[in-house]
Amino acid sequence: MAKPVGEKVPKQMEGKFEEITRLTDAFCSQHLNAEYAEMSRQLGAALCRKRPSPLAAGQAKSWACGIVHALGMVNFLFDSSQTPYIKASELYQVFGVAESTGQGKSKTIRDAMKMSYYDTTWCLPSRLDKHPTAWLISVNGLPIDTRYAPSEIQEEAFRRGLIPYLPPINDSF
Repeated sequence: MAKPVGEKVPKQMEGKFEEITRLTDAFCSQHLNAEYAEMSRQLGAALCRKRPSPLAAGQAKSWACGIVHALGMVNFLFDSSQTPYIKASELYQVFGVAESTGQGKSKTIRDAMKMSYYDTTWCLPSRLDKHPTAWLISVNGLPIDTRYAPSEIQEEAFRRGLIPYLPPINDSF
Protein backbone atom coordinates (compact mmCIF):
# COMPACT_ATOMS: atom_id res chain seq x y z
CA MET A 1 0.00 0.00 0.00
CA ALA A 2 1.35 3.43 -0.93
CA LYS A 3 1.99 5.97 1.80
CA PRO A 4 -0.08 9.14 1.89
CA VAL A 5 1.64 12.06 0.12
CA GLY A 6 2.36 13.79 3.44
CA GLU A 7 4.27 10.72 4.67
CA LYS A 8 6.67 10.20 1.77
CA VAL A 9 10.30 10.23 2.89
CA PRO A 10 13.66 9.80 1.13
CA LYS A 11 14.89 6.18 0.91
CA GLN A 12 17.83 6.81 3.26
CA MET A 13 15.45 8.08 5.97
CA GLU A 14 12.80 5.32 5.73
CA GLY A 15 14.24 3.22 8.55
CA LYS A 16 14.50 6.14 10.95
CA PHE A 17 11.01 7.34 9.98
CA GLU A 18 9.49 3.90 10.64
CA GLU A 19 11.25 3.66 14.01
CA ILE A 20 10.09 7.12 15.10
CA THR A 21 6.57 6.51 13.79
CA ARG A 22 6.25 3.27 15.77
CA LEU A 23 7.11 5.18 18.94
CA THR A 24 4.82 8.16 18.28
CA ASP A 25 1.91 5.94 17.18
CA ALA A 26 2.20 3.84 20.35
CA PHE A 27 2.41 6.92 22.57
CA CYS A 28 -0.48 8.70 20.87
CA SER A 29 -2.75 5.64 20.94
CA GLN A 30 -2.12 5.16 24.65
CA HIS A 31 -2.00 8.77 25.90
CA LEU A 32 -3.44 11.10 23.24
CA ASN A 33 -5.56 10.41 20.14
CA ALA A 34 -5.49 9.50 16.45
CA GLU A 35 -5.21 13.15 15.43
CA TYR A 36 -1.93 13.55 17.29
CA ALA A 37 -0.69 10.28 15.77
CA GLU A 38 -1.47 11.50 12.25
CA MET A 39 0.11 14.91 12.82
CA SER A 40 3.17 13.24 14.37
CA ARG A 41 3.61 11.10 11.24
CA GLN A 42 3.26 14.16 9.01
CA LEU A 43 5.75 16.16 11.05
CA GLY A 44 8.19 13.24 11.14
CA ALA A 45 7.96 12.87 7.36
CA ALA A 46 8.45 16.61 6.84
CA LEU A 47 11.56 16.49 9.02
CA CYS A 48 12.89 13.50 7.06
CA ARG A 49 12.53 15.51 3.84
CA LYS A 50 14.54 18.44 5.24
CA ARG A 51 18.03 18.80 3.75
CA PRO A 52 19.94 17.90 5.83
CA SER A 53 17.45 16.10 8.01
CA PRO A 54 17.90 16.76 11.72
CA LEU A 55 16.57 13.23 12.34
CA ALA A 56 19.62 11.64 10.69
CA ALA A 57 21.59 11.83 13.95
CA GLY A 58 20.31 10.96 17.40
CA GLN A 59 18.10 8.35 18.98
CA ALA A 60 14.64 7.67 17.61
CA LYS A 61 13.06 7.93 21.07
CA SER A 62 14.51 11.43 21.52
CA TRP A 63 13.13 12.59 18.17
CA ALA A 64 9.77 10.91 18.79
CA CYS A 65 9.49 12.75 22.10
CA GLY A 66 10.55 16.01 20.43
CA ILE A 67 7.93 15.60 17.69
CA VAL A 68 5.07 15.05 20.14
CA HIS A 69 6.35 17.86 22.38
CA ALA A 70 6.60 20.31 19.45
CA LEU A 71 3.05 19.49 18.34
CA GLY A 72 1.93 19.74 21.94
CA MET A 73 3.39 23.23 22.22
CA VAL A 74 1.42 24.40 19.18
CA ASN A 75 -1.80 22.73 20.35
CA PHE A 76 -1.60 23.49 24.09
CA LEU A 77 -1.21 19.83 25.07
CA PHE A 78 0.39 20.85 28.38
CA ASP A 79 -2.55 23.08 29.41
CA SER A 80 -4.67 21.18 31.94
CA SER A 81 -7.83 22.93 30.71
CA GLN A 82 -7.43 21.27 27.29
CA THR A 83 -8.29 17.76 26.12
CA PRO A 84 -6.18 15.74 25.60
CA TYR A 85 -3.75 16.85 28.30
CA ILE A 86 -0.49 15.46 29.62
CA LYS A 87 2.24 16.90 31.81
CA ALA A 88 5.48 17.52 29.93
CA SER A 89 7.35 15.59 32.62
CA GLU A 90 5.12 12.56 31.98
CA LEU A 91 5.81 12.83 28.24
CA TYR A 92 9.58 12.69 28.85
CA GLN A 93 9.18 9.81 31.30
CA VAL A 94 7.09 7.68 28.93
CA PHE A 95 9.60 8.16 26.10
CA GLY A 96 12.48 7.51 28.50
CA VAL A 97 14.35 10.74 27.80
CA ALA A 98 15.67 13.50 30.02
CA GLU A 99 13.74 16.77 30.21
CA SER A 100 16.62 18.65 28.58
CA THR A 101 16.70 16.15 25.70
CA GLY A 102 12.95 16.33 25.08
CA GLN A 103 12.94 20.12 25.19
CA GLY A 104 16.08 20.36 23.06
CA LYS A 105 14.72 18.13 20.29
CA SER A 106 11.40 19.98 20.41
CA LYS A 107 13.18 23.32 20.03
CA THR A 108 15.26 22.00 17.12
CA ILE A 109 12.07 20.79 15.41
CA ARG A 110 10.13 24.01 16.06
CA ASP A 111 13.02 26.08 14.70
CA ALA A 112 13.50 23.86 11.62
CA MET A 113 9.79 23.90 10.79
CA LYS A 114 9.20 27.51 11.93
CA MET A 115 6.51 26.31 14.34
CA SER A 116 4.94 28.63 16.89
CA TYR A 117 1.81 29.02 18.99
CA TYR A 118 -1.25 29.48 16.78
CA ASP A 119 0.59 27.91 13.81
CA THR A 120 -2.20 26.84 11.44
CA THR A 121 0.06 24.39 9.58
CA TRP A 122 0.52 22.20 12.64
CA CYS A 123 -2.79 22.89 14.39
CA LEU A 124 -4.91 19.80 14.97
CA PRO A 125 -7.82 19.75 12.50
CA SER A 126 -10.33 19.52 15.36
CA ARG A 127 -9.02 22.82 16.73
CA LEU A 128 -9.16 24.84 13.51
CA ASP A 129 -12.77 25.92 14.03
CA LYS A 130 -11.83 27.74 17.22
CA HIS A 131 -8.36 28.82 16.10
CA PRO A 132 -8.03 32.56 16.78
CA THR A 133 -5.97 33.44 13.70
CA ALA A 134 -6.78 30.77 11.10
CA TRP A 135 -9.75 32.78 9.88
CA LEU A 136 -8.33 36.31 9.97
CA ILE A 137 -7.61 38.04 6.68
CA SER A 138 -6.95 41.66 5.83
CA VAL A 139 -9.38 43.45 3.53
CA ASN A 140 -8.26 46.96 2.63
CA GLY A 141 -6.08 46.96 5.75
CA LEU A 142 -8.92 45.93 8.04
CA PRO A 143 -8.68 42.50 9.70
CA ILE A 144 -11.87 40.46 9.36
CA ASP A 145 -12.94 37.04 10.53
CA THR A 146 -13.87 35.21 7.31
CA ARG A 147 -16.30 32.94 9.15
CA TYR A 148 -18.63 35.94 9.28
CA ALA A 149 -17.82 37.39 5.85
CA PRO A 150 -19.99 37.13 2.73
CA SER A 151 -19.60 33.87 0.82
CA GLU A 152 -17.81 35.61 -2.08
CA ILE A 153 -15.02 36.76 0.26
CA GLN A 154 -14.84 33.31 1.87
CA GLU A 155 -14.53 31.60 -1.52
CA GLU A 156 -11.81 33.99 -2.69
CA ALA A 157 -9.89 33.64 0.59
CA PHE A 158 -10.08 29.84 0.28
CA ARG A 159 -9.02 29.93 -3.39
CA ARG A 160 -5.95 31.97 -2.38
CA GLY A 161 -5.11 29.59 0.46
CA LEU A 162 -5.73 32.19 3.17
CA ILE A 163 -8.18 30.04 5.15
CA PRO A 164 -8.07 26.28 5.80
CA TYR A 165 -11.50 25.44 4.36
CA LEU A 166 -14.83 27.04 3.54
CA PRO A 167 -16.73 27.52 6.79
CA PRO A 168 -20.26 26.14 7.03
CA ILE A 169 -23.04 28.50 6.02
CA ASN A 170 -24.19 30.48 9.03
CA ASP A 171 -27.76 31.77 8.70
CA SER A 172 -27.94 33.15 12.23
CA PHE A 173 -27.63 36.78 11.12
